[in-house]
Amino acid sequence: MLLNDSSTPPNHPFKFDNEYEKLLAEAEPLQEFPDFDENLRATTFYTTGTTGMPKGVFFSHRQLVLHTLSGLVSLASNRAHGSFHRDDVYMPLTPMFHVHAWGIPYMATMLGVKQVYPGKYAPDTILRLIDQEKVSYSHCVPTIMHMLLKHPNSENVDLSGWKVIIGGAALPKALCLAALARGIDIYSGYGLSETCPILTISMLNPEELQQPPEEQTTLRCRTGRPFALVHLRVVNEQFRDVPDDDLTSGEVVVRTPWLTPSYLKDNVNSEKLWAGGWLHTGDVAARDSRGSIRITDRLKDVIKVGGEWLSSLELEDILISHPAVSEAAVIGQPNDRWGEVPLAFVVHKENETLTAKQLIAHVREFIDKGLVPGEAILLKVQFVGALEKTSVGKVNKQALRGK
Repeated sequence: MLLNDSSTPPNHPFKFDNEYEKLLAEAEPLQEFPDFDENLRATTFYTTGTTGMPKGVFFSHRQLVLHTLSGLVSLASNRAHGSFHRDDVYMPLTPMFHVHAWGIPYMATMLGVKQVYPGKYAPDTILRLIDQEKVSYSHCVPTIMHMLLKHPNSENVDLSGWKVIIGGAALPKALCLAALARGIDIYSGYGLSETCPILTISMLNPEELQQPPEEQTTLRCRTGRPFALVHLRVVNEQFRDVPDDDLTSGEVVVRTPWLTPSYLKDNVNSEKLWAGGWLHTGDVAARDSRGSIRITDRLKDVIKVGGEWLSSLELEDILISHPAVSEAAVIGQPNDRWGEVPLAFVVHKENETLTAKQLIAHVREFIDKGLVPGEAILLKVQFVGALEKTSVGKVNKQALRGK
């Protein structure tokens, strides 16, 4: 190949097969792709089925573009904390079949960000790529982060400055603290398969970054504030908005331009999903005066003990805070007297001994502080070697209920 700025070819001893301009003139035009309706369906996939049978959801090209633009506004505009920007190196730790890997690969492509795809989620490979490629931005479910932090090679990799969104399940405080101790900038995101998916993010603003470390940890673990173009309400059984006091709970319902219009070939569940013209998430939450929500449980996972509602997420967070516990999942177990009692499936750490009595005593400490209702003392504990996970790494509570 010979490059020359002059229109006159230079004298040279080489023999060339052709000239670039001549090749261009002789080339056939590229195929022109037909323009199509932006409302045509772009993607179809199924929910993970952690709380019931999987359901088909689908999104148009227009919805994917609007979700991408909203994500860029929401994730790239907060310069104070966790911003996703052009100089990042991005590595997704959720698969594309899990709601477009949360839509962030589209955002990364629009920003022109370097992207690293690890293939199978093997801890050694992920840690090597973080170190080798200087990965600075990722997202994953809590079990993936837990797996990485517990891996023997983790201590040999500098994780400081790695920004990670946790979603798919609540971010436990114990996991948040463990990640922060390694210098990871960790915070929560929230969404559903039905919502394309991201609805809220818990990035901290400059004022919140001035709070004490303990308060910042609490804020990082909250569900966060809505993305741009997300209209989010927390409503009671009469479909009225609950007070923004961070105490009164209700169901999260939303409207945005990128929600699935229905479940695929499922009219009955579609009507329930869109009852009253709002998409019903099935999540129970409280909202504070700053507009930040805090998911307390799934409606299907709330444990109804007598007349009291117990949050399975809060109980799981308490159990995981025990130094000998590696993982925990709580479901409601039918009971003739109480209706339901909490049943915990617990995985203890290697080389640790733990009894049900010790765990219940640990829970009692939180009851005595008024942090969880007294009915939590009815907790039953079952130790297991591992918790069954879905294809995207979420705890499969549907499978636990079948045991």
